Amino acid sequence: MKTGTSLAALLCVLGATEAFLGRVSFLPGIRNLPTDTPVARKHGPGIFMSTLKSPVPDTAQTQHAQAPTSLHVRDSKRVYLFNEGRKEDKALLGGKGANLAEMSNIGLPVPPGFIISTATCLQYFDSEPNLPSGLVEEYMTAIKIIEAQTGKEFGNPENPLLFSVRSGAAISMPGMLDTVLSLGMNDEVAAALARKSGNPRWVYDTYRRFLQMFSNVVLGMKMEVFDDLLVAYKASKEYRSDTDMQATDWEEMVRRYKEVTTVPADPHEQLQLAIRAVFSSWMTPRAIKYRQYNDIPETLGTGVTVQSMVFGNMGEDSGTGVAFTRNPSTGENVHFGEYLQNACGEDVVAGIRTPEDLTGLKAQNPQLYEELLRVFDLLEKHYRDMQDIEFTVEKGKLYVLQCRSGKRTAKAAVTMAVEMVEEGLISKEEALLRIDAKQMDFFLHPTIDPSAAKTVVAKGLPASPGVGTGVLCFTSDEAEVLAKEGQDVLLVRKETTAEDVHGMKSAKGVLTQHGGMTSHAAVVARGMGAPCVSGCHEIEVDNAKETLTLLRSGRVLHKGDTLTIDGSTGEVMEGKVALIRSTSDADFQKVLDWADELRRLRVKANADTPDDARKARELGAEGIGLSRTEHMFFGPARIDVVREMILANDKAERLKSLEKLFVFQKEDMREIFSVMSGFPVTFRLLDPPLHEFLPSEPKDIAALAGRIGKDATLVANKIKALEEVNPMLGLRGCRLGLAFPEISEMQVRAVIHAALEAKAQGYDPRPEIMIPLVSVAKELEVASALVHATAGQVLEEKKAVLEYKVGTMLELPRACLNARSLAPMMEFASFGTNDLTQSTFGFSRDDIGGFLPRYLEEKILEKDPFATIDVEGVGQLMRVAVEGVRGAEGGDDKALGVCGEQGGDPKSVQFCEELGLNSVSCSPFRVPIARLAAAQAAILHKKAHK
Repeated sequence: MKTGTSLAALLCVLGATEAFLGRVSFLPGIRNLPTDTPVARKHGPGIFMSTLKSPVPDTAQTQHAQAPTSLHVRDSKRVYLFNEGRKEDKALLGGKGANLAEMSNIGLPVPPGFIISTATCLQYFDSEPNLPSGLVEEYMTAIKIIEAQTGKEFGNPENPLLFSVRSGAAISMPGMLDTVLSLGMNDEVAAALARKSGNPRWVYDTYRRFLQMFSNVVLGMKMEVFDDLLVAYKASKEYRSDTDMQATDWEEMVRRYKEVTTVPADPHEQLQLAIRAVFSSWMTPRAIKYRQYNDIPETLGTGVTVQSMVFGNMGEDSGTGVAFTRNPSTGENVHFGEYLQNACGEDVVAGIRTPEDLTGLKAQNPQLYEELLRVFDLLEKHYRDMQDIEFTVEKGKLYVLQCRSGKRTAKAAVTMAVEMVEEGLISKEEALLRIDAKQMDFFLHPTIDPSAAKTVVAKGLPASPGVGTGVLCFTSDEAEVLAKEGQDVLLVRKETTAEDVHGMKSAKGVLTQHGGMTSHAAVVARGMGAPCVSGCHEIEVDNAKETLTLLRSGRVLHKGDTLTIDGSTGEVMEGKVALIRSTSDADFQKVLDWADELRRLRVKANADTPDDARKARELGAEGIGLSRTEHMFFGPARIDVVREMILANDKAERLKSLEKLFVFQKEDMREIFSVMSGFPVTFRLLDPPLHEFLPSEPKDIAALAGRIGKDATLVANKIKALEEVNPMLGLRGCRLGLAFPEISEMQVRAVIHAALEAKAQGYDPRPEIMIPLVSVAKELEVASALVHATAGQVLEEKKAVLEYKVGTMLELPRACLNARSLAPMMEFASFGTNDLTQSTFGFSRDDIGGFLPRYLEEKILEKDPFATIDVEGVGQLMRVAVEGVRGAEGGDDKALGVCGEQGGDPKSVQFCEELGLNSVSCSPFRVPIARLAAAQAAILHKKAHK
């Protein structure tokens, strides 16, 4: 069997997908965790219930799909022998401990051991640095039983029992404590083992490894201290590798290691310190950051797994290996793994020696190989998922040290899910819950090749997925010119405006210094499917000098230099980086088809142009939940007409400009209706403040005046007069339409004319007109009356019949709180969560990038509220609004949806399912994510309400 790639390379690939593999799932057993702990007191008891009320779909692994149903706390028991647990006890014993217990109980050859519960970890923070009272006595009882099972004695040099000590939370956390092997080793034990085994080389190699691991993991020393000593020693002996080292060499290294470390000789003291280190590791900065990134609650705690040692480096009849029951890179149903003869487990993972694939073991010991395959088959069928297995062969005997649901790439996750359903191993529902919805991006955008070298020079917000490489361009005009010449360009701006759309379309990616996840750059890029990194405060952009300064190093880049951006991670990288091209396949489509069968929420798209609509339909959108009509004005040929309209001296002049815009809008709308025939299309009336359409630089103002035939001074004065202190809360939305009703009238006429023309061409247009930024009922009353009057006039002129709907956006707190009073005047409503988040928090979506990283680091906020709906604040306003509309007469017949960018976020989709909304809408390239997330939400909602 050829593996096709080394395990080290594979681990690199899987490392790129750890965000989805570690993501938390619904753990009902959390309700039984102790609440009288520093962690619980810090957050209050509500943290437990909030986890229960807002279950998150397990979008990655079976470890989530098989989340524990209870903690099974048995009295005050804190220490469990392996045969006292089972796989359902993950919340109590941690994933590692629960799996070891399960394997022991189904008869696999597992070295005996015990687990200290995750609940004890939380108790530890009340007693640290000491262990909780009575814990030592409890685990010593377990050790006595293990001594009887193994015939060895912990701390007895003449017949020593050695342990490995590992951490293990309910959710896999690769950023946690590393393993300590051979705990219990000291000078007396080493001498006795060397004498009895007749293999002093193995003994002192094991001893030096223990000293290094204990010093690093428990005492906090750097590994380099020991590595440097070993490198220097091998150089002095002219040894090329570790295998050249003899017994006396390793004994000498033990002596040298002991000169630089203070590892205690007493095995019992070693064990106490190691247990304390595991518990303390739960609150290390790297563990905290990992939990924040993957939404894992602090209140889970980590278990401590203490297991008797077996050794793979005791001779040619010993060895160690890591294997997957299926290929974790491709998903192919073929065993995948590596084996290293006469070696310890860390040798395989660390790459100290080059292992063979599993056929090497088959050649050495066919009987043992067949036994291993039986273990693979048994574990995969038992857990009903691909397993990652660590095993050791000691003196010809096989031991299974660990199994867990294996990490996998996006492609492998989809392929395995489909094949396991077809094999009858799992149901469609289980299959969907195993896939991270966000990973659907893999099939739509190129990604960084995990094996490629890269140099990250800055990091911003991951605003739009995909990878873009190009030479730096600081103006959209230049980006467009260079792109037409065949050059790959990266558009770099402080922030983008309506003027930049043509440059964004031409560029391979967009990088902005300012802005958040819902800034202009982010929203437009997502709609285009272009990669974007926004709010990158580690760069300084000087548009005038056309330079980009990297603030980490102070280095200055100029126009023409090359960078790569990753819109999925926010990373900005030096030069060109190797990519993996996206590949949509049959399994991907099958998963989406299953999702469509099982979801309740309709998935629509935010699409502003015919091209956007086509892409959305291609990706499965069931209509358009938001078409921002102002985006139809983008582009050099149209933007100046809008500016003419804004800068008009009187209404008559404004109407002339509006007639030109009418032609543009009607044509775009007619084409969108044809693409979305048979599905609803929601056009939002003009929403943004007028300043977004106008230039601000004097040279740009003068150029505009020349193009539209107006005096430059007068144009500058008019632009100055239109300035607002806070334009996002000023003359925009329905206020703009009420102040200048002719703008709304033109847009309504365009919608109705476009729908009639599409209908005449044989299409089935279903227009919906949405009134933005309503806060009081009278606004909606007046604005909707204008829409109906204008639409009625067109239909009367054309002697035509057309069904259309009028609704509103719920995007201000007052509108949500008073939704019941708005309900009689609307036929549908959609939550504009971008503005609702802005107005609820008082955050600017364009400026939040300046302080958001600190807020997340300090846990002031758990998540970016512009990426995921803030359930406690924004979500409560949405809940009030839903109850208000549903409580009004005829309210049950009014469709309610979300059209903010959170409509493509799986957690937000979960919340929308709980609220009973009818639809979510997101950018076209996030439609597959939303389709899968909606199915997962429906499955979990159904389970929770059985």
